[in-house]
Amino acid sequence: MEGSCPPTTSTVAAIRRRKRDQRIVLLRQQASALLMDHPNAHLWLFGSWARGDWDAFSDVDLLAIAPSRGEANRLAEAVLEAGMADDVLALSDQEWQERRTGDDPYWRAIGRDALRLSQP
Repeated sequence: MEGSCPPTTSTVAAIRRRKRDQRIVLLRQQASALLMDHPNAHLWLFGSWARGDWDAFSDVDLLAIAPSRGEANRLAEAVLEAGMADDVLALSDQEWQERRTGDDPYWRAIGRDALRLSQP
C-alpha cells in the first residue's frame, strides 16, 4: 500500500537501537575522560544495556578493571562520583580473566556479553 508506514515494531526497534547507540557513545566519552587519570585501567558495560534488552527501569552496570584491586576500587569510586553508572564492580585484571573464563555461569555470561568502553 502506497504511503503506508512501516510496521510499528520496526520503528520501535530502530528507536531502541538508536537510543542504545547514543548511550554507549556517551559512556565511551565519559570512560575516555575518566581513564586519563587511571592508566592501564579499563571499563566494561555489562547487563541489560550491554545485551540490548534494557527497559525504562534498567540501570547502568560497569566493571572497573585495573592491574590491582586497589586501582580498580579507585576507578570505581571515580565512576560513581561522576554519575556515570548505577553499579560498579571493581576487579583486578587477573580476577576479571579468571571470572570471565571460569565455571560460574553468571560470570561467563558477563564475560560473553560485556562491551569494553575503553580502547585496548
